Amino acid sequence: MDVRVQEAPFDFGVEANAFAAAQSGMGAVVTFTGIVRDLPDAPLCHMMIEHYPGMTEKALHGIATKAHDRWSLGGSLIIHRFGRLAPDEMIMMVATASRHRKDAFEAAMYLMDYLKSRAPFWKREETAQGSAWVAARDEDEAALIDWSEPHA
Repeated sequence: MDVRVQEAPFDFGVEANAFAAAQSGMGAVVTFTGIVRDLPDAPLCHMMIEHYPGMTEKALHGIATKAHDRWSLGGSLIIHRFGRLAPDEMIMMVATASRHRKDAFEAAMYLMDYLKSRAPFWKREETAQGSAWVAARDEDEAALIDWSEPHA
């Protein structure tokens, strides 16, 4: 398990290759990268992401541990950025490795759903018209409900 909360950009190719190379005996590696997207109504100048150091890392380690307890994983990686991010910048990355693809895919989806809805990050979108905090979306909350019961 590797969890990183950082302000600096990351190189997806380097991170994905290093993660995959470290997964001895695994048959599947799944990766996902979240990207800051523009807004439909007003162009996004940037997004500010805030967090509480120490608390955030502890929460992310906790959810990664739950993923390892629930699925047969050889490894996992969570990278999440904070600070000022522009549209099209990478905001986060999740990677999971398992002997079989189902565990790797499901664990990656679980981690992504948690990061989207419950991870202790606060996001504020800045446009030419002003700024607004990003509110939780019903569909993101609903995705977490899907994980409340173990999947067969």
